[in-house]
Amino acid sequence: MVDDFEKDNPGFFYNPSKTFIDLYMKSGFYIAELVKRLYNSKCLKNTFPNFEERLKRILENQVCGFVPSPFIYNISTNFIFGNLSRDISRKNFVLEDTIPAAKEGKLQKLVDKYFE
Repeated sequence: MVDDFEKDNPGFFYNPSKTFIDLYMKSGFYIAELVKRLYNSKCLKNTFPNFEERLKRILENQVCGFVPSPFIYNISTNFIFGNLSRDISRKNFVLEDTIPAAKEGKLQKLVDKYFE
């Protein structure tokens, strides 16, 4: 899926103002793949040459997600953050099951509640 973004929109990951959301995280692999693409983009490397600053910026400003259970939250955030510094905020990864909101047609309202 991430490959399709780049194939359909060359330079897609070069824009430091783009944000990405996973509405129903499980393993954290999708977000981790997005982080990898953003981290390796030439634009972000030039804008944020310090690798720690670049990674912190991506994780705090460009990716976010909803996780349906505490168990999956621990799995996915551990996969994404590994042993990175606790100084990098995890606030963009919310413990909230989006299925009820989606069924009620209120998913956008839920997204807006956490990510304005």
